[in-house]
Amino acid sequence: MKNTKMQLAIGVVCLVLGLMIAVQFRTVRNNIGPVTEYRARELASQLKKVSTERDNLAALKNEYEKKVREYENAETEGNSAAKFLSEELNKARVIAGLVDVEGPGITMLVDDLKFAENYKYNIIDYTDLLELVNELNAAGVEAVSINGQRIISTTEIRQAGLHININTVKFAPPFTFKAIGDPKTLEAALRMRDGVVQRISDKGIAISITQEQSIVIKKYDGVIEKKYSKVVKEGETH
Repeated sequence: MKNTKMQLAIGVVCLVLGLMIAVQFRTVRNNIGPVTEYRARELASQLKKVSTERDNLAALKNEYEKKVREYENAETEGNSAAKFLSEELNKARVIAGLVDVEGPGITMLVDDLKFAENYKYNIIDYTDLLELVNELNAAGVEAVSINGQRIISTTEIRQAGLHININTVKFAPPFTFKAIGDPKTLEAALRMRDGVVQRISDKGIAISITQEQSIVIKKYDGVIEKKYSKVVKEGETH
């Protein structure tokens, strides 16, 4: 009797599971037609192509960086002209965001405590982050990162649904800024009366700023590719 009840229970469970699987299969089949499947394969192919191009560019970038280091090491020893060029090259790398940098500055936390995945709107907008970056630039900042992403000339900060993309990486609040420069000047510029921090805070966004004696900001880790621009030599006219 006990075995019969157990077999009946197992049979009912198997029947329920079978019905659930059949319903799920039908739902998926109805939602994914031949056009959607074709589009998915097309997108997968494009993604693979772009990923391969990215990997090739990253490898080429690493190769060039290695060659530059070899040239520097070979020429700098005992050569004042080469040493000067090396110093200028390092300055250019700092400006371009291609090296890790360290110095005094501020850290700033921008947080929306009401953020949730099921919200249909954001309190923090990508324009808020852009305003903060612009104000830091106006205050003479030398390097900036947001959530570990180095901000350079080609950095995009844009809305992507309920998230914000920075250097093609998706982020949600909170946003942590690191900025190298004079700490007092940077904070004063942000906190000026009717300034960017006050305007953003009035929206219900929490912003905290801390002055730091030493901050490390990592280099931009992407690939910078220039296809159309070239250097104009002195004296050239067009």
